[in-house]
Amino acid sequence: MKQFVVIGLGRFGSSVAKALCSMNHQVLAIDKDEQKVQEISDFVTHAVQADATDESVLKSLGIRNFDVVVVTTSTDIHSSILITLLCKEIGVKYVIAKAQSELHSKVLYKIGADKVVFPERDMALRVVHNLVSSNILDYIEVTQDYSLVEIEALPDWIGYSLQELNMRGKYGINVLAIKHDEEINIAPKGDDVINKDDILVVIGKTKDITRLENKYQS
Repeated sequence: MKQFVVIGLGRFGSSVAKALCSMNHQVLAIDKDEQKVQEISDFVTHAVQADATDESVLKSLGIRNFDVVVVTTSTDIHSSILITLLCKEIGVKYVIAKAQSELHSKVLYKIGADKVVFPERDMALRVVHNLVSSNILDYIEVTQDYSLVEIEALPDWIGYSLQELNMRGKYGINVLAIKHDEEINIAPKGDDVINKDDILVVIGKTKDITRLENKYQS
């Protein structure tokens, strides 16, 4: 389990915070807007109304002790740059920042961001994966090395339990949930059997998921 801070609770920031928390990570969500903080409070570990451009505030929240800080306030470029810079100066190990443009991205990298993301461009990556593989329903790059994927049950999997399939050993992926019709099993066990039309939510190293994707590419 890792500890994350998500600064900026717009559509993208809120989605990131909720997704991380659903994967059993601890998430501190921060925004200046009280309403946004209230809306997400039930979905994350902690939610705080605060001005993240204030260094004393960041220090008081102890963000240097978190594993990753995600800065999603890209519409206010000045704030985005300042928050990223402050996080690195305080000693945050890994900072991911959302950029609005290539120039914005270059500045973020210059001041120490470890990874810069473009949600719109990343969405294009998801579309490409959907186009090249009929089994891949959704594709999200969680970090530089790991991806989260929704995949239709492959013919080779139907009728076998997760223990028999040994997904982790054979493919290097972990099954987080199994969807069947309208039901979702969010804590699948080894004896759960994969049925036709099941959808699996899996996470793994991007290279392993790509290898699996290529093997069953349509």
